[in-house]
Amino acid sequence: MTDPNKGNDLISDVRDEIVGMGKQGMAHPSTKPVLTGAAIGAVAGAVLPVVSWPIGLLAGAGFMLYKRLRP
Repeated sequence: MTDPNKGNDLISDVRDEIVGMGKQGMAHPSTKPVLTGAAIGAVAGAVLPVVSWPIGLLAGAGFMLYKRLRP
């Protein structure tokens, strides 16, 4: 029997996606967009006066990962 709430559990989806990216590396379809989002976020964080680049990097990577899971 399948769990009807499995498709709505964002935390387990994120965990599965990160584990898949870790195992497959650059061959995983989500790796390149997430790294691109992280780079764009880091540049934006470096330019903005209030946000530092590590916060921008995490925000960019998180946003792209979310967009990959919930388009």
